Amino acid sequence: MKILSYNVNGIRAAMKKGLIDFIQSENPDILGFQELKANQEDIDVKAFQDIGYHSYWLSAEKKGYSGVGIITREKPIEVIEGMGHEFFDKEGRTLIAIYKDFTLVNTYFPSGTSGDERQRLKYEFLDFYFKFIAELKNKHSNLIVLGDYNIAHTEIDIHSPKTNQKSSGFLPEERAWMTKWFANGMLDSYRHLYPEKLGAYTWWTARFPSVRIENKGWRIDYVSISESLKENLLDAFILPEAKHSDHCPLGIIFKT
Repeated sequence: MKILSYNVNGIRAAMKKGLIDFIQSENPDILGFQELKANQEDIDVKAFQDIGYHSYWLSAEKKGYSGVGIITREKPIEVIEGMGHEFFDKEGRTLIAIYKDFTLVNTYFPSGTSGDERQRLKYEFLDFYFKFIAELKNKHSNLIVLGDYNIAHTEIDIHSPKTNQKSSGFLPEERAWMTKWFANGMLDSYRHLYPEKLGAYTWWTARFPSVRIENKGWRIDYVSISESLKENLLDAFILPEAKHSDHCPLGIIFKT
């Protein structure tokens, strides 16, 4: 089974840049989108149906902001919108698909780059999310938690760690949360297989196009899997050549 995660930074814009052709080429079984920046009625759902996918969407109440979606060849047993937090659910941050052998959680974590208030909300989200996933794991032991976490975990995950010590997304508190996350039953699928791989980034600032050309990026998107699925993991990969967004897709291949 092949599962992809992709922050598209506006799904309508990404579709204009050839997103559908990319999906047909990669042929994933499941793909989780983050940062839709669109209401469901504004998304060309038929385009996904035409290439063989069921699709599920959770948009933010605020237009042109946040939002997550899942396209899947196999219809899930159940799809759950949100995580029971009124504020973050209104921002369209989490969509859950339950399958026979595993449960997939697609999440767009908040960014703290716009100021202290959003950074405070990011910490609130992280605290709530950790507890939420711990409770979910009690019901569904095999979890795949993919998405844009908006945190580079270690120095190997960012092109310039020394100059970004005080940057949101690489703050000590955020990195400590990631360490705790991976110490409590979740596995960084990519680093599990490629622990020392350099230049493995999933996001590059769009302000300076040369940054992506020179691969001066951050790895802030992850596919985390439960320790219970470790033996099922066959591969993990990043696809930087896909350029429909300021992020790139990443994914895993595993046996059910």
